[in-house]
Amino acid sequence: MVLLNKKYKVVGETTTDASGNYSFKVDCRKTYSVRATKEDYTSKEVTIKIPEIKGQTTVDLQLEGSICKVTVGDDLGKCFGIKMIYFDLDKSNIRKEAALDLAKILDVLQQNPTMKIDIRSHTDCRQTAKYNLALSERRAQSTIAWLVSKGIDTSRLTGKGYGESQLINDCGCEPTNQSNCTEEQHQMNRRSEFIVTAL
Repeated sequence: MVLLNKKYKVVGETTTDASGNYSFKVDCRKTYSVRATKEDYTSKEVTIKIPEIKGQTTVDLQLEGSICKVTVGDDLGKCFGIKMIYFDLDKSNIRKEAALDLAKILDVLQQNPTMKIDIRSHTDCRQTAKYNLALSERRAQSTIAWLVSKGIDTSRLTGKGYGESQLINDCGCEPTNQSNCTEEQHQMNRRSEFIVTAL
């Protein structure tokens, strides 16, 4: 069990007892995330806000056995139900909600120490193709850097930016660099994928 503050910094770690119970000391009126992991199970995480009144806050987490058998070429996101890692427009920094999903990738890598992955970063079509290619490369490297900062060896990670060359919907901007798509539709294209290259 891991306790994280709202900046996604680990502030507590513990192991459940034989009955699955655990406890953390927390501050009132603060927001935390509680993450549960177990080998051969899909990790689970919930975010809670501690009430103003002192007492006990109960957070129940039930893990499900991982039925997905990963093979080389699989996308970890699809296999383990992990969301794509989205980015803000024109940015390469890891968003808070993206860090929550990257933590799930981290769990898989920690549970499978010989696994290697290729991180493939994509942008939407806004900006020039050249600019988007460079931006996606920065995003791929940003994702790798986050995982390395959490203890994953660089030899297990590769990454490449694909710019706007692999849009997953019809939100292209060519030839006028204009699009009638919504922001949500464009965001679907600003993503990272995690392809298994070795087990």
